[in-house]
Amino acid sequence: MDTFIEIPVKPGGFMESQSGIQRRNPKIFCRLVAPDAGADTVFVLVHPTSNFHSHYLTRPLVERGAAVFLVNTRYVANDTMLLMERAIQDLGAGIRWLRGRGYRRIVLIGNSGGGSLASFYQQQAERLTISDTPDGLPIDLQADDLPPADAIALTCAHPGRAEQLLTKIDPSLLDERNADLRDPTLDMYEASNPPPYSPDWVARYRDAQHARLARITAWVLARLRQLEAGLPIEVADEPFLIHRTQADPRLLDLALDANDRKQGSIQGQASHANAAANGLARLCTLRSFLSQWSPAHTRANGPACLAQTSVPVLVVNHTADQTTFPSHHAQWAAAAGSRGTLHDLRGAPHYLDDKPELLGTLSDLLIDWGKRH
Repeated sequence: MDTFIEIPVKPGGFMESQSGIQRRNPKIFCRLVAPDAGADTVFVLVHPTSNFHSHYLTRPLVERGAAVFLVNTRYVANDTMLLMERAIQDLGAGIRWLRGRGYRRIVLIGNSGGGSLASFYQQQAERLTISDTPDGLPIDLQADDLPPADAIALTCAHPGRAEQLLTKIDPSLLDERNADLRDPTLDMYEASNPPPYSPDWVARYRDAQHARLARITAWVLARLRQLEAGLPIEVADEPFLIHRTQADPRLLDLALDANDRKQGSIQGQASHANAAANGLARLCTLRSFLSQWSPAHTRANGPACLAQTSVPVLVVNHTADQTTFPSHHAQWAAAAGSRGTLHDLRGAPHYLDDKPELLGTLSDLLIDWGKRH
């Protein structure tokens, strides 16, 4: 069985979608793939903004007897206005639909950026504490919006979008309005700064990353106050650019947070990804920035959320990943504690669609762990 599903969701912000049809009758679009004989367990794959309808785990899990439910949030393919608080509400609509169809056991698969979303969801599903977004606006979250899942499996999951921006933002940029104005001593792509990097240089680099992101955050808060003073609250927001956001020294220095990865980023050559027209956090609104990209404001810190859940957890470390690292795996493991089952998928890069032997290994692991937990 392979079914395309439309699920109504609660309305979001003003002009959240350019489509008048979507604004008047907002929906999320999901895909349910299940074996002909039916299944008691369903694995749910979701990401804040990626389209997971063709996720590489779908067919292998179904062939092994499980159902797979693929959830696209309202922000699929466009995170400009993404609110993590609204994204968990969308995921909840999908899980409520599954419960209504009689699925006995629901396992959230937090793959890549889905890890922080799944953990944030389960934290709030077990104990709802949120009544507003990080900018202070109310959000209509109710306990019934968030039926809890039964387990969480994390595969090559990073701690969250804010952590990704903090560790990848280019600290050499000196003027947010001019991406060409940079401090060459802090540019990891300058020929004069080749890897391996000294501990002192890395410490200075990380401090400068914190400082740049703190400057952006301070500007966002000040600009919001300006807009709120002169505009109706529903339109007091605006988009802005964040240049050069693929500059983590670990991309070039393989001795930092060492694993089996190759040099470069998951997009290819790291310097090209850093300078590209599109990229991590490239375009967002002020309010969206606080919810998804600001370490000081986001609620979707994956390990912190996971630590406040009670369900069994599987943590799978892709040992050749170029964007999730051993330190991430350690954070997830600490958050899971005694509930956690840890596994290293040896030689696995971030994406497995071109590694059929490892895809089979991971699918077997998920099925076996799901049966035992």
